[in-house]
Amino acid sequence: MHRHAWVACVLAATPCAAGGGQTEEPVFDPTSVNVVDAIECRLKAPAYNGFAWALNGDEKLADRMQWRKIESGNPFLGEYELPATITVAGHYATQRIAFTSSGVVAVLDLPDPNVLGTELGIANELSADPLIEALVAAGKATRAEGEAEIQFRKFLGQQILSDTQEPPQDGESFGFRTVISRNVSNVTSHPDKTLYGCSYKMELTDKDGKRL
Repeated sequence: MHRHAWVACVLAATPCAAGGGQTEEPVFDPTSVNVVDAIECRLKAPAYNGFAWALNGDEKLADRMQWRKIESGNPFLGEYELPATITVAGHYATQRIAFTSSGVVAVLDLPDPNVLGTELGIANELSADPLIEALVAAGKATRAEGEAEIQFRKFLGQQILSDTQEPPQDGESFGFRTVISRNVSNVTSHPDKTLYGCSYKMELTDKDGKRL
């Protein structure tokens, strides 16, 4: 397959077949994807994109799998209730999942995401502890007052599993970067919940590896 055609297919998250007299590549079947594999970062980025595209594309995969759309009030999450319980991260069961701009997460009944973060070795990149400690050190608040002031304790952490760069081929001006990461987070729209899943980020880059 010509590289330009391949990039167009990847960015459109659609399956492609080789052309120009070459041996045809297997046609991607989105129904073969298990959403648990997507959540656990077991897919390659093009396979995930094809799966995500098919959910509400011509294939209407979400309807065929009897996923029920949930209006969560969060415009950045496409949330569904599954017809059966799934288990992720070893021992957490749920029937709710959500799609972000670059990946998919399981919505867990876990009020403190630090519990899962500790289990997985994923640190909170937005911890409020440094701010609280600074207030205490400056004498502006006690520890208890500082913790009471920050009612929502944001957690956002990731573990990068794969970060690959494909340089431009001869005669072309763009390359490709793919980053796959395991994520733990929480959001105010889902109190007492922890979001756990995977991000599959794909972006075009210039000859120096910078994002276009």
